[in-house]
Amino acid sequence: MICSATEHDQKSNRLFARCNRVGYRLDLLIEDRLVLELKSVEELLPIFDAQILTYMKLANKSVGLLINFNVPVLKMGLKRFVR
Repeated sequence: MICSATEHDQKSNRLFARCNRVGYRLDLLIEDRLVLELKSVEELLPIFDAQILTYMKLANKSVGLLINFNVPVLKMGLKRFVR
């Protein structure tokens, strides 16, 4: 079953898919426009890309930023997503 309807709870930045009641927790939602996902890992895995893209889809946002803090230079840990 594909879920098309979502609800957004402003207080906790949780997204709930109505059809299966699964909650997703965003790290940050900036200015109701940018989904920000924060990590501190050795390397960014493809599952993290899927995670932020899912959050962007459920929140109906077009821009996302994945930040990995476990890098020598922060610029190396940035990954931008646009849908």
